[in-house]
Amino acid sequence: MAAAVAAAVAVALGALLLAQGRTQPGGEGPTAGPPPPLKMDQALLMVRNEPPVQGLRLLARSAACHRCSYQLLADVPPSDGGPSAVAVVDTQHPLSLLLNGSQAGSELCNYPLCIPGLLGDPCYPDHLSPCYEELGSPSTTDSLSSNPSPRLWCATSRQRLRSLDTFRGLSLIIMVFVNYGGGKYWFFKHESWNGLTVADLVFPWFVFIMGTSIALSLNSMLRWGSSKQKVLGKILWRSFLLILLGVIVVNPNYCLGALSWENLRIPGVLQRLGLTYLVVAALELLFTRAGADSGTLEMSCPALQDILPFWPQWIFILVLEVIWLCLTFLLPVPGCPRGYLGPGGIGDFGNYPNCTGGAAGYIDRLVLGEKHIYQHPSCNVLYQTTVPYDPEGILGTINTILMAFLGLQAGKIILSYKDQHKQIMIRFFIWSIVMGIISAALTKCSKEEGFIPINKNLWSTSYVTTMSCFAFILLLLMYYLVDVKRLWSGAPFFYPGMNSILVYIGHEVFENYFPFKWRMQDSQSHAEHLTQNLTATTLWVIISYLLYRKKIFWKI
Repeated sequence: MAAAVAAAVAVALGALLLAQGRTQPGGEGPTAGPPPPLKMDQALLMVRNEPPVQGLRLLARSAACHRCSYQLLADVPPSDGGPSAVAVVDTQHPLSLLLNGSQAGSELCNYPLCIPGLLGDPCYPDHLSPCYEELGSPSTTDSLSSNPSPRLWCATSRQRLRSLDTFRGLSLIIMVFVNYGGGKYWFFKHESWNGLTVADLVFPWFVFIMGTSIALSLNSMLRWGSSKQKVLGKILWRSFLLILLGVIVVNPNYCLGALSWENLRIPGVLQRLGLTYLVVAALELLFTRAGADSGTLEMSCPALQDILPFWPQWIFILVLEVIWLCLTFLLPVPGCPRGYLGPGGIGDFGNYPNCTGGAAGYIDRLVLGEKHIYQHPSCNVLYQTTVPYDPEGILGTINTILMAFLGLQAGKIILSYKDQHKQIMIRFFIWSIVMGIISAALTKCSKEEGFIPINKNLWSTSYVTTMSCFAFILLLLMYYLVDVKRLWSGAPFFYPGMNSILVYIGHEVFENYFPFKWRMQDSQSHAEHLTQNLTATTLWVIISYLLYRKKIFWKI
């Protein structure tokens, strides 16, 4: 026992040698000889085992890795005066280190040691207990007309609601910055599994405002005399173009030679936008009733004039949500527990390594094939998963439709109450509160322990309700500041919001070209990455502003 205590003290002293950096525990493994060169966000841990006889095993677990088993970091032999082992470790989140060893056939007690993250993250109490076992432009979403001067709804004049484009532009610019790397900071990367980071906010917001724009644009088209058949044809064509562009964008082959059809990725952001747009726009077109969105129909309950006339749409959406729940929690997945929502890999103590995403992952692999979905999901590094998983897969599209439909509801509120700014903002606030209450019930106000945790990879129901809660509040603020009080013009976000498809596709295609990217002096510097990513993002804002001044909008 004394030997183990001495070794634990030695590890604690070695932990003081941690340099600023962030990777996953044991990402580089133990090393012999000279210390390895550190990359961005990595740290070096030197361990010395004082007892001259007994060897020890050093294991590590990240606090961000929920219900993960400890992973071997290094075998620590007896010391000969210098460090017994050197390993590269993670300091992105607190690490829990575990020492154990055996002597004369008897196991020594484990001594967990907690190393807080460099941002001051606290260590969790269970780590300290001994012997612990454990998109749109003026025509992409707002108008279906090919007329260069889009005809849009407005309260009293034909002026565009700038708050919608500002909201869309804000989502898009954050998305561009995140896609370019976000300075390589962990909070600008997608969450490994459950939970939220900045990167997880923007796509659902973009989907939400697309739904809002669908309500306004279809209303405008029908009021201007377009037949439903003609509008449906344009909906189908636009959806097809979005899906086609998405397949092209996510399968670049600039330097890799001819495209291999065997490895073609089928799902993607634009593909999901295209399918979502098709369902929500067709649903709105099919069940729209004359006068239902203008308050001219007689209603027994005027306070619900933005909901009751559209009850067939709500039934359709509820049926879709029931399908998602049944498939997610009742579909048998070979080798996995029914209703599994975890990341697989070393999560859940390594009991279900090939169950990443549960039913969602299984459906994608069954229908699309393993080689046609995303090969490097965000859970791959932290949870050490081995099977591919696509965050834009088939099952998650159902809840993306729900997100767009809630955005459609925001558009109906604007249409139903027109100049009644107070009524519009009150309803935005009420919807935000309702979505927040549903989220609290589904998650039990917990990151990991709720009925349905917030999860962007799965596009879980609680993820949609949480993002909708934020979206209604954000839209309320922008509507008040930009369109009601006119205290803010919406700049600079308004300009990319007017040309969203061009900016999105452009930033994907030209990501690796100068002036959006260049060779850095120190590729392991957050400052240089941040400078490059901010410069690239700013360039797209400038480009969108110049296009706006020239009245150039890319239409689909």
